[in-house]
Amino acid sequence: MDRIDARAKVTGTAKYSSDHNLPEMAYGYMVTSTIGKGQITSMDLSMARAAGGVIEIYTPDNRLSFPGTMPALGGVFAETRHPFADREVHYYGQVVALVVGETIEQARDAAALIKVTYVAQPPKSSFEDAKQNPADPPSIPGLPLGEVIEKPVGVDIEAALAASEIRVEETYDVPPRHHMMMEPHAAVAAWQAGELTIFSGTQGPAAHALEVATVLGVQPADVHVVSPYVGGAFGGKAFTWAPTLLAAAASRALGRPVKVVTSREQLFTVTGHRAASSQTFGLGADRDGRLKAIKHHTTSQSLVEDPGYRTTAKFYATPNVHIKLSITPDMNLPAATIMRAPGDEAGSFALESAMDELAVALGMDPIELRMTNYLQGTLIEGKPYSSKHLDECYQVGAERFGWSRRRAQPGTVIDGDWRIGMGMSTAILDSGRAPTAVRVTFRPNGTATVACATSDAGTGMWTIMALIGAGALNIPVNRIKPALGDSRLPLVGSNDMYGAVGSAATSTVTPAILVAAQEAVDELVQHATTAEGSPLFGATGVRYDGGRLVGAGTSVDFGELLTRTRTSEVGAQGTTAAADDSHAYASYAAHFCEVKVNRWTGEPRLSRFTTVVDAGAILNAKTARNQITGGVLFGLAAAMFEEGKVEGATGRISNANFADYVLPVNADTVPIDVHFLDYPDTRLSPTGARGIGELGTVGAAAAFANAVYNATGKRIRTLPITPDKLLT
Repeated sequence: MDRIDARAKVTGTAKYSSDHNLPEMAYGYMVTSTIGKGQITSMDLSMARAAGGVIEIYTPDNRLSFPGTMPALGGVFAETRHPFADREVHYYGQVVALVVGETIEQARDAAALIKVTYVAQPPKSSFEDAKQNPADPPSIPGLPLGEVIEKPVGVDIEAALAASEIRVEETYDVPPRHHMMMEPHAAVAAWQAGELTIFSGTQGPAAHALEVATVLGVQPADVHVVSPYVGGAFGGKAFTWAPTLLAAAASRALGRPVKVVTSREQLFTVTGHRAASSQTFGLGADRDGRLKAIKHHTTSQSLVEDPGYRTTAKFYATPNVHIKLSITPDMNLPAATIMRAPGDEAGSFALESAMDELAVALGMDPIELRMTNYLQGTLIEGKPYSSKHLDECYQVGAERFGWSRRRAQPGTVIDGDWRIGMGMSTAILDSGRAPTAVRVTFRPNGTATVACATSDAGTGMWTIMALIGAGALNIPVNRIKPALGDSRLPLVGSNDMYGAVGSAATSTVTPAILVAAQEAVDELVQHATTAEGSPLFGATGVRYDGGRLVGAGTSVDFGELLTRTRTSEVGAQGTTAAADDSHAYASYAAHFCEVKVNRWTGEPRLSRFTTVVDAGAILNAKTARNQITGGVLFGLAAAMFEEGKVEGATGRISNANFADYVLPVNADTVPIDVHFLDYPDTRLSPTGARGIGELGTVGAAAAFANAVYNATGKRIRTLPITPDKLLT
């Protein structure tokens, strides 16, 4: 099924956050710091205030009101220091002023006239230096991130590795990475009678409302977040950042709507990024390839990137494992946050590269090595998997890709100026299901609304809600009107307030659609037999059949029924609980990659990619394939191009723009061969669906790196894999 929101998006009728223009609206433009650490000693605003159209300038000396602190997960995965909290500068690109003008041009031009004087200090911004003296991460109640994982408890992992017949130990480095979504962070805020309406792109409208309300010191019910369309997020819009808070606070202070749109350069510093990480892997095995020990020690800028917890504990069987995360605290860098497959992407690059190195050391086929260490249940808790067909992913993928043609000896396949190589990797991503609520409502115009306070960050939730709603009500999909992206739509508690994150939206929302649809049908039948004006008034044995009410020799469409009874709507809200914890839930894939590396320039090019996916029932193959393809390209971008370059002496991100921060374009990719096994996982959800949004990116970089090794004999352990690394 085509995306039902596609036409609105490609024709420009879909309104994103910054597309909203309200009467008497003012425009805010952020001014950011030009040092990495120090204090603001003075700010000369005279020229800016004298510029035309300036309404107000907010600074540490003229602060906006932020009386509350960021709640819940926002206090862990977002910036907790409020804008203009003091004169301290903690990182290059920190917001130090907001100019509000009558037009965006006037605000921007006035911002350029502000003269800020600093006392600068040497910033702690080099991750390479900081990782030499790491520290233990803070303990976060209720979050296992950063906890040491070992099996058995007290294991001497070095002794276990030393006792192994074959041992591989290497370090793998992943640089900082930025979300680079097409739609920048933006907010349009307006207050009326003490209530805030804010148009702000978000992955979780209700969570966004809670965070904004808490920081502003108002009740969550007084904040209405509207975000039906999100132009990309990748985790960057899961939490609330300075642009939204500034728009809301400035609007309250000025008594008029305020719009704040983040510039592309500002996105690199004021709205979070993926933290750098350095991972040391030790693998020990016997000569048959059975793993005897796994050591995975990571140093990261932030506990958000905890690769061992997210990957190593669930990929392969071993009797001895030790996983530890250290962090580089108090760095003068922008706040890190979640980014598509946080921890999983970086962790899978290291683990799957190390497994490939072990396969080479053993003289063993990489698939055979993985099957030798296949996990039947979780490594630490020993829980059974709800459904797992990863072995079939390997088998089907190898056949589709032509893995049997691979030559194990690196550098032996040459086509003119190009060396050809093949590599593969595993992808595993936890799945889940949170409590949620959905309301299904029948309308007199013959349509039914399916409503939930979730989000569509490009993942296809508009379409899935329509598709499942149509199936549950047995009516054509064009009669379903989904409603989402609004904090005042149905939700349950706090567990589902985080919306489109964790690849759990489909498995969370679709079961509730089924429940709500049945309860709405029951209400409709009751209405048909009790409402005056109904042709079925007083009838018994009335049933619902494909949009019609049938009984007593009469049949009437629900739209006609509601019209005749002069009723605006009939519906019901259905709720569902989280999945039980008796099993472990995950989605799986096997990636196969072929690359070409130029013999003279070292340029690596993607030539073929196949991925076979076990993600439960595939509810809509078209959007599912789109998600896997996008995820694979996301991971390949990390392998080939992406790198946030931080100047160690200043803390400045030197490539903070769309020109120098390199992303793949059409010429850099090929059609991705995606195949779904389509085994419903009914333990997780009655619709049988598991998450796929982040699965494609897990392991993709490793498959590329392993193919590069097979092509050249050069093992690149630091991303991205660029020609200079292949020529040295």
